[in-house]
Amino acid sequence: MGLMTTAVTEGIKITVQSKFEPGYTLPLGGPFLFAYHIIIENQNPFPVQLLHRHWFIFDSNGAQREVQGKGVVGLQPVIEAGARYTYNSACDLFTEIGKMHGTYQMRRLDSSHLFTVVVPEFRMEAPHILN
Repeated sequence: MGLMTTAVTEGIKITVQSKFEPGYTLPLGGPFLFAYHIIIENQNPFPVQLLHRHWFIFDSNGAQREVQGKGVVGLQPVIEAGARYTYNSACDLFTEIGKMHGTYQMRRLDSSHLFTVVVPEFRMEAPHILN
């Protein structure tokens, strides 16, 4: 896998790895597809549920997008105390370099308290661009 980054917010540890997918990218100008793998670790003594995602996506040409929606990959997973949840997704960029960051809205299942978890900024770079 490619670059990795991690952040912890209110006992929720988010680790992201991104990887360029040349097999799904059109030659001569893109769009360029990047896969990313996310590990969500609940380091709290209570279960949580991931309700909502909010992404900010930036291309190196200055273009930016915002994406919001329920859950991740169609699910609103419950993550038990001390457990982890992982998933894979992808993002297409119009340039060979970009970055993403965002937030997840979580709910404590013991108290229904809502809180926001930071998904750290991660870079997406086509390997050949760095040569």
